[in-house]
Amino acid sequence: MKYERILLKVSGEVLSGKTPIDFDNVSVAAEHIKALRDHGCRIGVVVGGGNIWRGRSGGSMERNRADNIGMLATAANALALEQALIDIDVPVRVLSAVSMEMFADTYSAREANKSIDEGTVVIFACGTGCPFFSTDTAAALRAAQIHADALLLAKNVDGIYTADPNKDPSARRYVRISYDEVIARNLKATDLTAISFCREYSLPIVLFDMRESENFIKAADGVNSGTIVDSRDGFELA
Repeated sequence: MKYERILLKVSGEVLSGKTPIDFDNVSVAAEHIKALRDHGCRIGVVVGGGNIWRGRSGGSMERNRADNIGMLATAANALALEQALIDIDVPVRVLSAVSMEMFADTYSAREANKSIDEGTVVIFACGTGCPFFSTDTAAALRAAQIHADALLLAKNVDGIYTADPNKDPSARRYVRISYDEVIARNLKATDLTAISFCREYSLPIVLFDMRESENFIKAADGVNSGTIVDSRDGFELA
């Protein structure tokens, strides 16, 4: 495989269904993670919270408070995903950026790397632990801290587009694009703070559609089924 040590970012929306946390869908996500581990990957996971709450959806609520609620939403998703992995005999541990000892161990890079080295899947809850930062940015940060070979973004879209494909039928998918081009074009498929961070640490981003199960192994093997963001100049369109 091309990327042996990975940080997988799972969008919260893919965990929802008939309820905000649909355990059938959580179990599907767990099976994908198990397949990656069985493939030989060492895995850290950041899960979003958009199926429950988004800080920017707080209306007139003060942003600190709204983002704190969002962090709690990611903790709920992390615990659900932990249980789904336990159910299929995958060693797993949740580390939280916010201290909540009744539910999870408190995050430290040392403990995260130790567990990942041992083959345990580590789920990172509560984002960065700070308001104003998205879980995509948290994923970039944790990827650097666990010395990941790549940041894999499992989304409910199949890549980065020139425009919103739901609104513009002429939108085209980028097969590959540089960090600088994403920033210059203000593309919104992922957080631009995360893009800047990955650029600084030369961390490739592999974005793919989580709804296609084979895309997980393809991403680890370096097969591009969505969009790759890296340091090479320019871009390529599908």
